[in-house]
Amino acid sequence: MRYEIQGPFRVVDEHGSAVISARKLEVLFAVLLIRCDQVVTIDQLMLEIWGEKLPRRATAGLHVYISQLRKLLRRPGDSTSRIITQPPGYLLRLGDDELDYLRFRELSDQGRAHAGEGRHREAIACFEAALDQWRGTALEDLCNGPIIDGFLAWITEARLECLEMLIESRLQLGKHRELIGQLHLLAAQHPLREGFHRQLMLALYRSDRRAEALRVYRTARQTLNEELGLEPCRALQDLQQAILTADDRPEVTSDLFGPYLPLLAQEPLRSASRP
Repeated sequence: MRYEIQGPFRVVDEHGSAVISARKLEVLFAVLLIRCDQVVTIDQLMLEIWGEKLPRRATAGLHVYISQLRKLLRRPGDSTSRIITQPPGYLLRLGDDELDYLRFRELSDQGRAHAGEGRHREAIACFEAALDQWRGTALEDLCNGPIIDGFLAWITEARLECLEMLIESRLQLGKHRELIGQLHLLAAQHPLREGFHRQLMLALYRSDRRAEALRVYRTARQTLNEELGLEPCRALQDLQQAILTADDRPEVTSDLFGPYLPLLAQEPLRSASRP
């Protein structure tokens, strides 16, 4: 069985897929999956389902939802329930079942390791497979309590980080020209994420578009000043300075794969590489 929460929530088995239409039951299931193989207390579950204003018979209602969820997950031949009562709450035992966000995290970690060792083709394959786990907005419309909200903040950041690392590996393989359009969109969608601005500057510079690369820096700097009262990070400033001075082999900090990587100069800058 496979549980998918990185997009419309569904359960997939050999007979097809099933969705849960009851919102409170969906919230309960999501929390148990997020904390799979860990005990979630009754108080935590009730807070996620109902918030601070609990109904008079909240505990009895929770027991009903647990019973319904056990029936939903029961399969012919199952001798034990996947949902275990374990004081002070309940635990969902994952066992041999798959959970998409755990697979995403595994593939992303593998990609990071490959990239850190300079195996960028292998890294790209892992990052792309990780991002393929996404089918849309994770747990859409289920934001309610601290467990789901915290998970959504983490998984959203993890997805952006994975995407940033994928682009970094593609840049390392000289795919700068084909990335410019995507990076323009990402920089516009995430104007405070300096990594996308840095990557866009790098891709433009390597494509013989120096003036546009410097314009990206000015736009990013203005946004950061207006929104946060901050100057760009050191990596962005160093890249801008390297472009301005057009040194043959500058090295610019990268906090993705190691303390220092030669971002501009895979070849001497005066003969920018082409894909």
